[in-house]
Amino acid sequence: MKSGKFVVGDKETTFPIYDGTIGPAVIDIGKFYAETGMFTYDPGYTSTGSCESKITYIDGDEGILLYRGHP
Repeated sequence: MKSGKFVVGDKETTFPIYDGTIGPAVIDIGKFYAETGMFTYDPGYTSTGSCESKITYIDGDEGILLYRGHP
């Protein structure tokens, strides 16, 4: 499994990276607060996925909405 490192000062934390089915790869920061004591900040919710779906794909910037691979 691929992983990504997050380093602040002398503290280093590793998080898993998963391949996207259609879109880009994602890094799972579900345990970010527990591991770092910090929260993430994404103004406008522009780089944050809210859930995992096996049947839908949405890319709002490109106007793409797929259900089971079909428009």
